Amino acid sequence: MPMLKKPAQTALPAQTALPAQTALHPSLSRAVLQLVALAAAALIFARPLPIGRVRALAYAPADVRESRLKPENANLTLPVRAAFVILARNSELHALRATIRQLEDQFNALHRYPYVFLNNEPFTAEFKQAMEWATTGDCHFGLVPYEHWSIPPWVDRLRARWAMAAMGTKVPYGTSESYRKMCRFESGFFYRHPLLEDYDYYWRVEPGVEFTCAIPYDPFKCMADSGKQYGFTISLREVAATVRTLWSTTNAFRAAYPEYIAANNTLHWLTTPSGDYNMCHFWSNFEIASLAFFRSPQYTAYFDFLDRAGGFFLERWGDAPVHSLAAAMFLTKSQVHFFDIGYHHKPFQNCPTDPDFNSQHCFCNQNRSVIHNSDSCTRAWLDL
Repeated sequence: MPMLKKPAQTALPAQTALPAQTALHPSLSRAVLQLVALAAAALIFARPLPIGRVRALAYAPADVRESRLKPENANLTLPVRAAFVILARNSELHALRATIRQLEDQFNALHRYPYVFLNNEPFTAEFKQAMEWATTGDCHFGLVPYEHWSIPPWVDRLRARWAMAAMGTKVPYGTSESYRKMCRFESGFFYRHPLLEDYDYYWRVEPGVEFTCAIPYDPFKCMADSGKQYGFTISLREVAATVRTLWSTTNAFRAAYPEYIAANNTLHWLTTPSGDYNMCHFWSNFEIASLAFFRSPQYTAYFDFLDRAGGFFLERWGDAPVHSLAAAMFLTKSQVHFFDIGYHHKPFQNCPTDPDFNSQHCFCNQNRSVIHNSDSCTRAWLDL
C-alpha cells in the first residue's frame, strides 16, 4: 500500500469567540448534533489500534506463535503434509474440547495429524494446556495479525456501519462486524499464516461441531492420492440478502481474467437457467482442501478483486460462497470431492447414506440428513 504524504503543517489561527448573531437555528443545531453523535459512534466502533499495536501483531515475533510438540511424535512420519486448522476464541474452550474428543475418537487417534489453532487475541495458558491434553497430534498456536482482522482502509467505515444497521436482525450476524472480519480472514488470509507454511492440505474444524461416525480411512491421503483440490460434506443455499453484488462482482472478475477460468468448470452448478447465482455453496465450516488451491495466482487474484470491492463489510459476503465460487471457476468436477462423513453443525447434519455402515459406525439419523432438505445442493452436484 503506498505511503500517504504527510500534509504540511500550518499555523492555527487564533481562537475567536463566535458572534452571537451567527448562532445556528435550533432545528439545525439538533441536526448537527445528531450528525456529530453518529460520527462519534462510528469512531468508537471503529477503534483502530495504534501503530505500535499493529506492529506487535505482525507474524515475526516469537510470542505470537507457540508450538507444543509431543515426544511420542518425534519420529512420526505422516503420509501427507496436512493439519487441522481451527479458528477459535478462548471462550470456546469447552465446546472445542468436546469437538476434538470426537475427532480424535473417530479418526485422529490412529493418525496423529497436528493441529493449528488461530485466534485474533492471544490464547490463554488454560486454553493451550487443554488443547495439548485433548489431542494426539502436535499443537501449534498462532495470532492473527491486525491487518488480517480489520476493515481495510479503502472501505468507507461509515457506509459499512450503515449497511450493518440496515441489515439488522433480518439475517444471521447482520449487525456483526466481528463476523465480517472472520469471513474476510477465512476467505483470503488463513492460508497465508506462517504456521501453515509446512502443510499441503488442511482440514477446517470449528468449535462445537460433532463428528458422528467413525472415519475408517484417511481423507488427507484420499485427497492427495486422487489429485483432489477441494472436499466438502454439506452444501446449501446462501441467504441472498448477504451477497447482493457478489455474483456481479464475480462476473466482473471473470471478464477481467478470462485466462483463469477452467475450461471444464462447474459454474453451471450454481447458476440458474437465466445465468443468475442460485445461491448454492459448499458449507465451509467443514472443508478439506489443498492449500495449493488457495495459494494459486487465480485464487489470490479473485480474493484481491473481491476485497477491493468491499463487499465483506458493505454487505456480508461469507467465506463459504467465496470458496465455492472460486472452486466452481478454477477447478473441474473431478477435482472436488464429496465426503459422505458423519458431521453435525447446528442446525444441519450429514449422515452417511450407506445403511450398513450407518448402523455399525454412526450415531446420526439418516432421515434427518441435510441431503433431504430442499435447500441442499448436494444432489444437484452429484448429478453433474
